[in-house]
Amino acid sequence: MRLLLTSAGVKNPSIHDALLSLLGRPIADCDALCIPTALYGHPAVGPGLNAFDFITGRSDDMTGLGWKSVGVLELTALPTIDEELWVPKVREADVLLVAGGDALYLNHWMRESGFVDLLPSLTETVYVGMSAGSMVMAPRIGEWFVEWPPPSGDDATLGIVDFSIFPHVGHPMLPYNTMAAAEKWAAGIGGPAYAIDDDTAIVVADGSVEVVTEGHWKLLGGTLAS
Repeated sequence: MRLLLTSAGVKNPSIHDALLSLLGRPIADCDALCIPTALYGHPAVGPGLNAFDFITGRSDDMTGLGWKSVGVLELTALPTIDEELWVPKVREADVLLVAGGDALYLNHWMRESGFVDLLPSLTETVYVGMSAGSMVMAPRIGEWFVEWPPPSGDDATLGIVDFSIFPHVGHPMLPYNTMAAAEKWAAGIGGPAYAIDDDTAIVVADGSVEVVTEGHWKLLGGTLAS
């Protein structure tokens, strides 16, 4: 699986070009599945209008990019239906578009639904995360971002990448998301971490990690494994 881990979606030409490079063909030729699940677990963003706007492409640069098709995969529903109804849909998708919201809620339902078990086999799929959709790929998110209390009682997430992510640095509507706050957060992570703004994304492909940016970012809390 190839990862495009963003703070706020495909916000600028540099991130858009990175997406095209990962896809290897035009967006109009690709089928997408969007995953709104993380929105429901966060008290500030969902459920309701934000989920509708994400799915319909009205409020972000994810589902409204001009895909050949966009389907919806709601992880909370998957344990109640047969796998043959949804697993083929995931395997056939060219790209997975994963909304922001609450990363621990998303982590819980990725595991509970069995979705996470598919990830190692999706070698040709592009995964595009937004905020919590990116953070869930990390080993942990840090206490700063704990909103929904998971059954595990900790802040562990999937650990598919070996770094954590502090998104939305400098966002005007999130005055506490400063670089200084990110540095304090990173001190408690115990491993490498990126602080990124909404004009920055992290590409993980072919064993390498690359930062794509038209904004501001910083690597904090350690060094990445080579």
